Amino acid sequence: MQVKQGGLLQFPLNEIMQVEQACHAFPWSEKTMQSCLHGRYFNTTIVDGNTLVGFYVAERAGPDLTLMDICIRPNYQGKGCAKPLMEDLLAQAESLQAENIFLEVRASNTAAIALYHRYGFVEMGLRKNYYPSTHGREDAMLMALPLA
Repeated sequence: MQVKQGGLLQFPLNEIMQVEQACHAFPWSEKTMQSCLHGRYFNTTIVDGNTLVGFYVAERAGPDLTLMDICIRPNYQGKGCAKPLMEDLLAQAESLQAENIFLEVRASNTAAIALYHRYGFVEMGLRKNYYPSTHGREDAMLMALPLA
C-alpha cells in the first residue's frame, strides 16, 4: 500500500466517484468532488498497485482544518487502511500549524466514530436531521480534535 498526498489528481473522476459511491449511500456529486480537488482543499490517497483503495479530502479554513470526506473501498475496510490516512491528516495539521481539526459524521456510523475517538476526537454536539437517509433524515455528530 502506498500513501500519496494530492494523489486524487492522478485518478480520473469516474474512478474517484466509484470509491465515493461504494462508501456512501448518499455520495457527493461529481461537481462537489471536482470542486474539492483544488484551492483551499487538499487530499491524500492510499493505493494498492494501481487500485485507488481510499482517500480523504480536507479543507483549510484559517487556523483550522475540516475533514470533509474519507472513503475506503468496502473490500478493504477493517484492514487498517484508514490508519495511514488519519496519520497523514494529523501530519498535515502539524505542518500547517492547525489549531483544530473538525468533522461531521453520521450519528449511526459507529465504526467511523470509534476511529475518530482513537485519534483523540471529541464530540461537540449534533446537527439534527442534517444528512439524508433511507428513512428521512439523520443527525450529524460534530467532532473536533484540539491541537493548540
